[in-house]
Amino acid sequence: MSTFPPNPDLVTEEFELKMGPHHPSTHGVLQLSLTLDGERVVACRPNVGFLHRSIEKIMEHRTYAQGVPLADRVDYCSAMTSSLAYVMAVEKLLDLTIPPRAEYLRVIMSELNRIASHLLAYGTFTLDLGGTTPFLFGFRDREKVLDLFEETCGARLLYNYMRIGGVACDIKPGFLDRMIAFLDYWEPLLSSEYEAIIDENPIFYNRTKGVGVLSQADALRYGVCGPNLRACGLNNDIRKIEPYSVYPELEFDVPIRTEGDTFARYRIRMEELRQSARILRQCAEKLPKGEYLARQPYELKVPAGETYVRIESSRGDLGCYLVSDGSERPYRCKFRTPSFSHCSVFSHLFRDCLFSDIVAMSASFDIVLPETDR
Repeated sequence: MSTFPPNPDLVTEEFELKMGPHHPSTHGVLQLSLTLDGERVVACRPNVGFLHRSIEKIMEHRTYAQGVPLADRVDYCSAMTSSLAYVMAVEKLLDLTIPPRAEYLRVIMSELNRIASHLLAYGTFTLDLGGTTPFLFGFRDREKVLDLFEETCGARLLYNYMRIGGVACDIKPGFLDRMIAFLDYWEPLLSSEYEAIIDENPIFYNRTKGVGVLSQADALRYGVCGPNLRACGLNNDIRKIEPYSVYPELEFDVPIRTEGDTFARYRIRMEELRQSARILRQCAEKLPKGEYLARQPYELKVPAGETYVRIESSRGDLGCYLVSDGSERPYRCKFRTPSFSHCSVFSHLFRDCLFSDIVAMSASFDIVLPETDR
């Protein structure tokens, strides 16, 4: 983190600055209330709530099936995994067995969505630091992933693809061939274009290496998870520590770094892109035939009870707490989202740093504010 020695002969006065809620680098409608002493940040208070949509309350007045498109909107950049956590919670209360083909299709869509989300994170992160070309690389290839989503479910952002008991529809003929063709084209570019243009760039390196260092103890204290926690040296990937769906049948590594800085958080996501491609290739080989949806009655009543399901979303540990009173609608639906915790750590991390480092540090956490304001 950039610091400078105090000058005992210089008399300064602290002042307040509101960064946001419309700053282009806050990745959503977030406001940072900063106390500054010159260019040095003395204190930071993140203010959320500008995007609150009352999704959880609305779901109490919708049937379980009608909750799927609402769950998509929890994290609009990774809608497949948001709705997956929700339908898995419903299925757990129903004690419902999912067809094997549906499980593989869920993993395929989740990993494709992870790639699309990380490409968005890569592009916006580098754009925040002034790099236009990497942003274009990321969005160019993200569009190819969205093409695969569009041909499957007709949507490019909010998919409404997950279903209680499986998925909405089967993949089209030739989908797997097109997916593998995309991976064959895109994977070599991670080294030749994505990393080559910024990893050894002195401007990027100086603005990220040693900047925004977060210790493992502080990360755990604030509930940091996902790639941001793995950048602090802790393996907390839910796909490994609490395996779900068909992830136990797939081979993949969990990238770990120990530096805990802005550069490490970027590098973790670049390595996760490669692991997602590795998972997708295995799914293409192992995808079984059969049904893609376990049929359910039109008026679905879930037995009374409560449950909690968590999965590894693009941003980390995403959980869904569901309470049923035996009716057609959930009594309570509560989401645990990674971005809320990641916003809270800003009050700790954005202290005794330079004001110019805030953009790099906040962008490296890949927060999505609609996920924070549910």
